[in-house]
Formats: sequence, C-alpha cells, structure tokens
Amino acid sequence: MADRTTDRRIIRTKRLIRDALTELMEEKGFEGITVNELTAKADINRGTFYLHYRDKHDLLKQSEDEIIQEINEIIKAAQQLVPIGAKNYNQQPEHFPFIVKLFEYLLENSDFMKVILGPKGDPSFQVKLKEVLRNNLLESFVKIDQKEEMMVPIEYLIAYVCSAHLGVIQHWLESGMKKSPQDMALVLSRMTLLGPGYVAGLVNY
Repeated sequence: MADRTTDRRIIRTKRLIRDALTELMEEKGFEGITVNELTAKADINRGTFYLHYRDKHDLLKQSEDEIIQEINEIIKAAQQLVPIGAKNYNQQPEHFPFIVKLFEYLLENSDFMKVILGPKGDPSFQVKLKEVLRNNLLESFVKIDQKEEMMVPIEYLIAYVCSAHLGVIQHWLESGMKKSPQDMALVLSRMTLLGPGYVAGLVNY
C-alpha cells in the first residue's frame, strides 16, 4: 500500500513538473527556462526536481519519450483490436479506429502537445512523432506485398502521408480542437485513402 501511495505521489509530482514546463515553454520558449522557474511554477523544491531529472534538458527528453511511448502503445493496441486494410474502404471510407484513439490521446494531453509541436516547441519531437506514424499508421493501408500495384515509390508515399498527418494534427491543435477525435479521424482517413484531389472535388474516380 505504501509503495502504491509513493508511486502515485511520484506520478503527480512529475505531472506538476511537466505542466510547469508546458506553461513556461508557451510563455518564453525552452531555452529561456531555468530550473528555478520550473520548481517555482510546480511549487516544489529543487531537491525534488533533481530526484527525477538531471536538468531541464533531461526533463524535456523524458517528457517527450513518455508521450511517444504512450502513443506507440495506444496505436499498436488499437491496430490489434481492429486490423483494417485500405481496400476495405472503397469509395466511402469510415474512420480508422486507431486514429480515433490517437486523437483522443492528443486531446487528453493537448496543452503539452500544442506547445511541443508549436513554434516554441522542440523540432526534434516532430521527427519522433513522424517515426511513430511511419511505423504504425501506415501498416493499416500500405502492404509491402502490394508494392507492384503502387503508382508512386513507397518511400515517397510514406513521407507524404507522415507529413500530412503531422500537419493536420498541428492545425487541429493550433485551431482549438473544434472537431472531435472521431471527426478528425474521418477527415484524415478520407484524405489518406481517397486523396486530396478527390475530397476537394477536383477529380472523380
């Protein structure tokens, strides 16, 4: 029981520190933050901070790594429950269930995600998130054994889709997340499977 209480206390403390990091990054950017400001904002002492992190760079790295790991696990779990291939969608695709889970997670962590993916955030985090998208999202509609049917080289398709997904996520966060995770999953699924020309009404199949 004591261990469980300690674990909850550690989780709560680390969340307070990450929330402080989020607020300060939004105010002044990462480089302008000091550990003193972080501890004051989180209402903890410096000793408590250094129990968990070497410095602010370690805090940022651990926070990003935790987010990436959680996103990776969420997507993989959703894919196992509902494995879906692109050819099942034909002309009127519904949303990919694992994309719903992704947007639900982004919504729950929107304060941090908006900052870290914004102009005052960490550009290297975008690379990490793209890698997650590359390794997970594309598995549901791009099959290596179908590459002879592709109209473009697979590496360009992967680069295009990953960048498009990231751009849509950033716009959704920056614009106030007015659409629900379900709506956003449908938007992404349609654009991904039908293409921007079709959904914009410029071409017909």
